[in-house]
Amino acid sequence: MNSGAPTVLVLGGTGFLGRHITAGFAAAGAQVVPSARHGAHRVDLTAADPGPLAALLRDVRPGVVVNASGRAWGAGAEEMAAANCDAVVTLAAALAELPAPPRLVHLGSVHEYGPGTVGAGTREDHEPAPVTDYGRSKLGGTRAVLDAVRTEGLDAIVLRLANVCGPGTHRGSLLGAVGARLAEAQVAAGPTADPVELRLAPLRAHRDFVDVRDVVDAVLTAAGAPRQDHPVINIGSGAARPMRRIVDRLVALSGLQVRIVEDAGDPRRTDAEWQQLDITRARRVLKWSPARDLDTSLSDLLGAARTELTTQTAMERKT
Repeated sequence: MNSGAPTVLVLGGTGFLGRHITAGFAAAGAQVVPSARHGAHRVDLTAADPGPLAALLRDVRPGVVVNASGRAWGAGAEEMAAANCDAVVTLAAALAELPAPPRLVHLGSVHEYGPGTVGAGTREDHEPAPVTDYGRSKLGGTRAVLDAVRTEGLDAIVLRLANVCGPGTHRGSLLGAVGARLAEAQVAAGPTADPVELRLAPLRAHRDFVDVRDVVDAVLTAAGAPRQDHPVINIGSGAARPMRRIVDRLVALSGLQVRIVEDAGDPRRTDAEWQQLDITRARRVLKWSPARDLDTSLSDLLGAARTELTTQTAMERKT
């Protein structure tokens, strides 16, 4: 990206994905405007009044809008529906009303598909059948974008992301929580003979994980890619791994003695046991492939959690 690149508006710019995407566009030489519910360019996409969003779009006049906003961990079904679906309806309508609508890069989720076929990757033409409130809300958002593409001629690409990890992984996620717990143990006393105990929900699922920096590369490429007749593109590693093996690897990278206890879990919980994205289309259309292996992502997740903790501790000692 060069000095002639368009201004990029990143919605959800203070979240895990949004921060990385903002930094990625800035490093590529773009003028980037991160926006969230707080900060200099604040906007609440779930607000009933779409006026502030329309005003932001008029003021910034972006050439590209990246929608990295939404809710996941700690949110109920209604909150997720409002943030992941209703807000996207509002956004798509606001963009369609602009005299020169920008390219929209909307971040979808592998959870929109629901359960995959064991041993096979899920393609973009798979009929979605989400089994969680999060998956249903994200599918609603994607469908709002696709409806606007079809009826309003909106220029958009939907990147359906696998589970994302790497530095800064939200501690509301499983890997983020485990990384934070391991970092606390490292900072508190260093490796000891006494094992750290981790009590976790059953780790029987298989998941496709992609590094957040690879997601940034995909978003940057999608921002400048030719318009697509079929705007949905999977972004993942293309592999499904057992969650127990992934957590075991994160523990091994910490160097700590850890005892993992898998609780019985909530029998009412429904989730996909197998998630694996077929990324053939991303390779062909975007010329994109993941560049970082899982060990690199997990190691950097741990390092970032440790740095965050030591920085926070140092600041608390100063006050």
